[in-house]
Amino acid sequence: MADTTACDTLWSNTRLATMAGEGLGIVEDGLVAAKDGRILYAGPADGAPAFDADMEIDCDGRWITPGLIDCHTHLVHAGTRANEWAMRLEGATYEEIARAGGGIVSTMRATRAASEAELVATALPRLDALLAEGVTTVEVKSGYGLTVEDELKMLRAARALGEERHVRIATTLLGAHALPPEYAGRADDYVDLVRDAMIPAAVGLADAVDAFCEGIGFSPVQTDRVLHAARAAGLPVKLHAEQLSALHGSSLAAHHGALSADHLEYADEADARAMAAAGTVAVLLPGAFYFMRETKRPPVDLFRAAGVPIALATDCNPGTSPTTSLLLMLNMGATLFRLTVTEALRGVTVHAARALGLAHEIGTLEAGKACDLAVWNISEPAELVYRIGFTPLFSRVKDGLCC
Repeated sequence: MADTTACDTLWSNTRLATMAGEGLGIVEDGLVAAKDGRILYAGPADGAPAFDADMEIDCDGRWITPGLIDCHTHLVHAGTRANEWAMRLEGATYEEIARAGGGIVSTMRATRAASEAELVATALPRLDALLAEGVTTVEVKSGYGLTVEDELKMLRAARALGEERHVRIATTLLGAHALPPEYAGRADDYVDLVRDAMIPAAVGLADAVDAFCEGIGFSPVQTDRVLHAARAAGLPVKLHAEQLSALHGSSLAAHHGALSADHLEYADEADARAMAAAGTVAVLLPGAFYFMRETKRPPVDLFRAAGVPIALATDCNPGTSPTTSLLLMLNMGATLFRLTVTEALRGVTVHAARALGLAHEIGTLEAGKACDLAVWNISEPAELVYRIGFTPLFSRVKDGLCC
């Protein structure tokens, strides 16, 4: 009898988009074998090892991709800003709404008032919507508490989501998101709080540190202080940059070896070169671009020319991107930003994994990585980018378990 390799689960009679190497890594007649939550084999059935599987799943020709990764969300928050959206449709400006107590301050007040359990409960439906589209990893930022304790509360709530659902949660401290009212006119003092108290307190709860480097956020000098403190604490960094203005925050992020710089509508060639040299991923957020009716697209051609990896994410948040559909972001990335099908799909798998510092663990179908899969009722991978308002997920697999 020929030697066999024991495995827990074998997915057979399937087509694969492994995302390994360049392109989509297509395998027309493939197998995926998993043991103890890790991929043992993902590749052609022809020439594959003989597996002795506890369970074999005949996929009947369905496609398997890596589990999708939403690498930029503000999933945990309280309250809604739907009324502000209605006011804007009727002609109110952002400044008028802010003066009336709206904007980020509105979400901050609701989030401060909410308990940790309430934050978890309100975030779960948003998370469930992502999971229903084949998402197996979600990054969740804080940033609506803006005190040490409230930011920690948000991070704890984000971690709790991973206990309530079978999903990998990556947490990011975004204490430098906005200036809370009690620090009005004292932005440097608030940055001191973030640097000296918030970041040290978040070690062990946060996987990374982010900041909002914009004219309406924090200056490059202030942002630099936050990123320095994060790195001194041993935490990797990310950055909201170049969404509304050209402050070269993305170059600053690259200087700090950031995992990603996000938004990037106003990034230029120098920013792209700096990001490429640092290996910093460009995370594009078409939901915010669409919702805010922006017209300046991120410089995708510059990123391509420089060799900057491009990821896509929902930016799920109550003010500027109230979406929980990563599949919709695939279509928007293609239609609004002119990404190719390959770029879009790699943007929610392999490059999204890089944006979280998890490329060694997830993002491709390769032996040794976590067995996070999405099994699809589609005729070809392009269908995931092409269709709108349709979820063709057949099954979601996290750590080798269907869920």
